[in-house]
Amino acid sequence: MMSHQRRTASAIAALLAVGVLTAACASADPNAGTETTAASFTPQPQDDHAKITVWADSTRLPSVQAYQKANPGVQMDVVTYDGSADGSTYLQTKVQLFDRTGSGWPDVVFAAPTDVTWASQPTGPSAQAFAAPVDEGLVPADTLKSFATGSLAPCQFSGHTYCLRNDIAQVVLWYNKSLLDQFGYSAPTTWEEYQALGEKVAKEHPGYLVGAIGDTNSHESYFWSAQCPAQQLTGANALRSNLQDPHCTKMAGLLDDLIKAGSVTTQGFFGQGFAKDNGGKVLMAVGPSWYGKYLFDSAFKTPAGQLAAAAPLKWQGESQAYTGNVGGGVWMISSHSKNLKAATALASWLTTSDDNLAGAPTYPAYSPGAKAWLANPANKDYFATDVSTVFQQAANEVWTGWGNTKFSDATAWSSVVLPAVTAGKTLTETLPAWQNEIASEAKSVGYTVTTQ
Repeated sequence: MMSHQRRTASAIAALLAVGVLTAACASADPNAGTETTAASFTPQPQDDHAKITVWADSTRLPSVQAYQKANPGVQMDVVTYDGSADGSTYLQTKVQLFDRTGSGWPDVVFAAPTDVTWASQPTGPSAQAFAAPVDEGLVPADTLKSFATGSLAPCQFSGHTYCLRNDIAQVVLWYNKSLLDQFGYSAPTTWEEYQALGEKVAKEHPGYLVGAIGDTNSHESYFWSAQCPAQQLTGANALRSNLQDPHCTKMAGLLDDLIKAGSVTTQGFFGQGFAKDNGGKVLMAVGPSWYGKYLFDSAFKTPAGQLAAAAPLKWQGESQAYTGNVGGGVWMISSHSKNLKAATALASWLTTSDDNLAGAPTYPAYSPGAKAWLANPANKDYFATDVSTVFQQAANEVWTGWGNTKFSDATAWSSVVLPAVTAGKTLTETLPAWQNEIASEAKSVGYTVTTQ
């Protein structure tokens, strides 16, 4: 962020948002609403004609090049780098070097949300935080308010916003409508109905699946959507991890029952050989908005006109549905830029322009741009039903109680939980070990941890 799942994740990283199989998470800003001065932001002397340097991953490179072509008067140096994919610390290491030498910072960078946790703070006593607070006269407040609910939470620290969200990967319920109709089933609307249907599928159509938990991001689809406080920020350097919370234990028990029944597999959808052996038997899948195009279409080869999406599931008795998020990158503007005007114009165009977002590979975080994306036939004609309403609803229901932390949430899941369930242990009995590993990782990077 390499088991076979992670190698597969790397292979599709160029298609998906950076860190899509890592902890590219949304979080509640513990200091939201607090009016503070952005951390040590002192703009450099400005030159509206100064050249800007842009760092982008290979997936976002065509967008940057399109902007450059449309704006020949803007001088740009464009550098391709990994975009922090697979948990790379390349950007952080380089910024620390630039902070020591006093030069070299790029003006605009594409990165993972986890990068904002350090980029919003100085890397040393004499350094200035790399990321400029975009709400300090750079991006209009009305523009920031037009991003999907909670999607800018990973950008927010100490009452300020330090990045613009590129895309999100809101979790929905995918189902093969053709098979569901053939079997006489209806798509569930609650987790309890999902479990009941999974048990029914196991008895009536053995071999067919309603889910998988063996990927490095499976916990983000299930436990994040269930509102499990696995890693809940309660302060800038304070984290709560309570996997004995009922939302966690209920989800673990639900999945344990379906694993035992045989309709949820401990394999991963992206596991080696899974698409060939089992792709055609996936009846349902709880997963991100990019599953449709990049899992069912590209990997499983599910024929067009069969796949549909339903709204995020909720627990019976709860009026509000929440969901998880599995991916999404950000654009940051450097506080050291000598041409903030040009840097801001580029970052804003990349994240809010219909011209760019209509053809984006994944679902835009900017709500008006998401409508343009959904109007593109390439993003919806494959499906059996119109996914627009479901996608838009889910985009505003991502639970902000799963924190954007300094460490990847994929590590504990992959190193502790997946080996345990592969060895035959239940998720329920693995919860304590999972929590201990999260707490250990959090403490190693400076968090104070509570487990109640």
